Amino acid sequence: MSRARAYLDYNATAPVRPDVADAVARALMLPGNPSSIHAEGRAARAALEAARAEVAALVHARPEQVVFTSGGTEAANAALSGALRRRGTPAPTRLLYSATEHPCVAAGHRFPEAAAEEVPVKADGVVDLAVLEARLAALADETVLLSVHAANNETGAVQPLADIVGLSRKHDRILVHSDGVQAAGKIPLDMAGLGVDALTLSGHKFGAPKGVGALVLADGVTLERAFLRGGGQERRQRCGTECLPAIVGMGEAARIARESLAREAARLSTLRDRIEAGVRALAPDAVVFAAGAARLPNTLSFSVPGLDAPAALIALDLAGVAVSSGSACSSGKVARSATLAAMGVDPDLAGGALRVSLGWNSVDEEVACFLDAFERALQPLYRRRGQAA
Repeated sequence: MSRARAYLDYNATAPVRPDVADAVARALMLPGNPSSIHAEGRAARAALEAARAEVAALVHARPEQVVFTSGGTEAANAALSGALRRRGTPAPTRLLYSATEHPCVAAGHRFPEAAAEEVPVKADGVVDLAVLEARLAALADETVLLSVHAANNETGAVQPLADIVGLSRKHDRILVHSDGVQAAGKIPLDMAGLGVDALTLSGHKFGAPKGVGALVLADGVTLERAFLRGGGQERRQRCGTECLPAIVGMGEAARIARESLAREAARLSTLRDRIEAGVRALAPDAVVFAAGAARLPNTLSFSVPGLDAPAALIALDLAGVAVSSGSACSSGKVARSATLAAMGVDPDLAGGALRVSLGWNSVDEEVACFLDAFERALQPLYRRRGQAA
């Protein structure tokens, strides 16, 4: 049976997996509060801790390092509130963050404007390591919080986190936070192996319900002041009664993502490459963003000179294909991409940017559906070019 629509916007949100929906439904029927000591409370606590263990396993951490939150934004805001501490290290006085960070980092931190600084990226979207090294050396007398995402939500560019952490460890007072929201469940993330101090996750990016995420803290790293204060849940790092059904769903989604990670990465990269080849065949002048960098296996971001992204999105939607023009965190607006601007992309070219992102339910049929709809969406551009000629 053919699909009515092709959903190719997984970087905005992934559809909830059926097994996850079943797990959520079962958790909804648990009557106890995880903080209660009676049998019902203990059953809820057991479900909560089982989910914590699965989320920890996805990023090679220990369960006690995982603090559940309402999502990636809250987790990042908490990590960048100025309260992140490593044992024996003073409070951070300055924030460095890459120029292509998600708004939850770039606009969500709590540092004074004069104490927050962007680190530039190169044309492929990867952090300029030479500039970063120089900035870290210049700030050697300060305690610095450095935030670099594991992978970009728009272009899929994967950052060299191991190299970045290596540069930071040349100095005694640097904390490293990474927004792992887009990378988790798509590429391997090893909390201990990378050596980051804090990692943030969002469940709905890998098939869990919306509204649940996690802040993963390295050994010896804590939030001196909880972002949300109250009854002392989550080891006083994030107070408030836990949303057990969503957390259970995140745990189940994490388990499935971990067990299928290598297989899915290979499958999705094959589909992504077929779409990219098709786009280049239909529009030989198409520009693929971050093509020279390592990219997430599911993500393709490109533009065709002269293409109008809002018009193309509408045409694709009417043809039954859901894609985006970049980040979905702009209240439905199609605005100029800060990521592409930071990469030095010409504004006119950036204005035609489209992002195709695949996931667990993507199939071959959707590749053909997209390419057919995209060919039709190109027709107005070709007609204008013909008239101009």
